[in-house]
Amino acid sequence: MSVWVDAARFSLGASVVFLVVMLAVWGRNYLLFRSKHALGLVVFGAFLLAQSLFALYYYLVDPTLSVWFAAAVPAAAWRVLMGIHVLQAIALAVLLWVTWD
Repeated sequence: MSVWVDAARFSLGASVVFLVVMLAVWGRNYLLFRSKHALGLVVFGAFLLAQSLFALYYYLVDPTLSVWFAAAVPAAAWRVLMGIHVLQAIALAVLLWVTWD
């Protein structure tokens, strides 16, 4: 089961990195153009970053839940969580590619 845990953690870590880079680009664009579109992207990115950081905190740091996630969560649930986090990371990678271009 640790493979699922590691995949979910890695995907969340990648998502955090992607979001930080995109927030820098979107924030710069908002400061430059003052458009509602860029502001909306900054707000969206900030909320998604907060969600990803909370999940990563509970998977890695929280003294109670990190142990529970690592040992007591059934493998089927981890496969689903891992799938969600991997799909999110892939979607953010595509969005980063489009943003960077």
